[in-house]
Amino acid sequence: MHHSSREAQLGAALVEAADTLSDAFDTVAYLRRLSDHCVALLDASAAGIMLIEGGETVSFGVSSRQQELALDLLEVQRHDGPCLECYGSGEPVPPVAIRAAHASSRWPDFTQQALRYDIGSTFAVPLRRNGTPLGALNVFVPEPARPSPAPSPVPSPSSPPADETALLLAQTLADAAALGLANHRMFAQHRTLAGQLQDALSSRVRIEQAKGILAERRGTGTDEAFIALRRYARSHRLPIDEVATAVITGSQDIAELGREHPGPHD
Repeated sequence: MHHSSREAQLGAALVEAADTLSDAFDTVAYLRRLSDHCVALLDASAAGIMLIEGGETVSFGVSSRQQELALDLLEVQRHDGPCLECYGSGEPVPPVAIRAAHASSRWPDFTQQALRYDIGSTFAVPLRRNGTPLGALNVFVPEPARPSPAPSPVPSPSSPPADETALLLAQTLADAAALGLANHRMFAQHRTLAGQLQDALSSRVRIEQAKGILAERRGTGTDEAFIALRRYARSHRLPIDEVATAVITGSQDIAELGREHPGPHD
């Protein structure tokens, strides 16, 4: 991939990684799109992201390209594999040749499955936020093509090795994904809290309205009206907000609220 097009692709990926503040956010779709960007940037066979919480896998997101391959290679990592090793250490797992890893019995189940898919090498980088590991991004690289008889170009002394560049790009995407996921979690928590506060405020308004109706109809003060509401709710095991709503809508006979006898705590 040409440098300018790679930079454009990386920029688009980072912008997309930041776009998580939405009620319609879908974690699996989000991880899939980032995996797609990773595959395009690194010319990989496939890629996938494993989210882990409390030592248990909670979600997968795999690239659109070769979805079955990526999903199989994530699911086979139940006990060991590059994702779990990366998550456990909090550090990247540099590119590993699959055949060499299989011969040395490193990740036996994973490497056996990878060989079936003609994967030549793999590497993983952690998703982490403020030192807390969230999971890992795993990249699957195909077996190299037969070498060309033409000599390979010598890299510029200022250029980092290809493996180092691949790790850097993948880690950049993983860091962006971790930030995006953390921001969405905070956004969701704030929305939930805002909803709870709004419900509490609405409930309080309904109770105050019901107190006013009762006080007017019964010719009592609002404190006495509230005691009647609360007493009725307790004796019938109903939320006081439900009783207040019934009073407001007229579905609750106000006269019934005066028939309850005060308890010792009213």
